[in-house]
Amino acid sequence: MHEQSQDLKELLLQTDEEYHLLAAKHHELEDRLHQLTEKHYLSQPEQVEEVNLKKRKLQIKDRMEDILRRRRPSH
Repeated sequence: MHEQSQDLKELLLQTDEEYHLLAAKHHELEDRLHQLTEKHYLSQPEQVEEVNLKKRKLQIKDRMEDILRRRRPSH
């Protein structure tokens, strides 16, 4: 099942514009979050940014999962 799910994700990345844009944004947020987590100290604005990045990433991930569920073949 995991392989089928991975295949569907690859297909959606190539054929579904919304899914592709969401994946790109998720990756962008992940990169920024990684930059913040490498710091030894975060300023107050950076702490707020970190929380907001995590929330936004989760929202995007949820939307991507919704798209996957809609496109997954019924069993």
